Amino acid sequence: MAYSMTGFGRGESIQEARRIGVEIRTVNSRYSDLNFRLPRQLSELEPPLRELIKKSISRGKVDVRVECEDFGGSDVQVTLDRNLAHSYLQAYAVLEEITDRPLPDAISQLAQIPELFKVQRPDEDADAFWSQIEEATDAALDQLISMRKREGDQLTTDIRYKIEQMTELIAMVAKRAEVVPAEQKERLERRVEELLGHDVEEYYDGQRVAAEIAIFADRAAIDEELVRLDSHLRQLDLILDEESPIGKQLDFLCQEINREINTIGSKSSDLEITGQVVQMKTTLEKIREQVQNLE
Repeated sequence: MAYSMTGFGRGESIQEARRIGVEIRTVNSRYSDLNFRLPRQLSELEPPLRELIKKSISRGKVDVRVECEDFGGSDVQVTLDRNLAHSYLQAYAVLEEITDRPLPDAISQLAQIPELFKVQRPDEDADAFWSQIEEATDAALDQLISMRKREGDQLTTDIRYKIEQMTELIAMVAKRAEVVPAEQKERLERRVEELLGHDVEEYYDGQRVAAEIAIFADRAAIDEELVRLDSHLRQLDLILDEESPIGKQLDFLCQEINREINTIGSKSSDLEITGQVVQMKTTLEKIREQVQNLE
C-alpha cells in the first residue's frame, strides 16, 4: 500500500485548564528529516516525540509544531533573570560609550530578549505534559496518514496506468523486432541486385547475405532485454501493494528499467523501434516523477 510523502495533520488535547495542539506537515525528501518547534518549557520532550513520530513516518521532510495554552493563568508565574538583565544593561552602557550615542529605549530592547524571562508552573515539569502531547500527536498522525494514503492511492492508480502503457509499448517493440531481420534481408538483396544487375546470378549465391543477416540479427537481438523489462514492470506493480515503505524499491526498479530501455535503443537501428523507445523513456520519466512522491 503506497503512501505519499506529502500531507498535513493537526491534533488537539484539552485537559482541565490546558490545551495542547500539534501540527505535522510533510513534504518529499530522499531521507528522514524531522524538525520541531516546541515551547521552551517542553523542549526536553523532543526526543520521545521524535521517536513517536518515527514509528509512523519513515521518510520525508517533517515539520512538527507544538502549541501550549493555559487557561488557568493564575498558576503561571513569570520571573526575571535580574543578573542577566544587569549584564545586558552594562553592555548597553559600554556600547553607548563606544558609539558616543544614547541607546533609544533600553527597556524595550531588554523586553525582546526571551532568555531574561522564565515561565514557571508550580509543581509541574515537562513530563506532566506528555500524555496530552501524545494524545494530540496521535490525532495529528491519524489525519496526516489518512491524507498521505489518499494521495498515495491516486499516485498508485496513475503509476499502474503508465505501467500498462509501458507494457503495450513492449509488446509493440517485440512484434516489430520479429520482422526487422527479414526486412533487412530484403533490403540487402535489393541492393545487391541494384549493384550487380543481370550478373547477379553469376557473382552471388546468397550465402553472403545470409551471413550478414545472421550477424545483424544477433547484434540487434533484444529478446533478453524485453523479458527483463517485462519482469521489472510486473515487479513494480506487485511492490505497489506492499505494506512497508516502497519508495526506494520503486526508484531502484526505475533505474533498472531505464537501463534495459537504453540497451534496446542502442541495439536497434529500426526507426519504428527507436520511436517506441522514446515513448517508453518518456513514460518511464513520468513514473519516476510519481515515485519520488512515495514514502
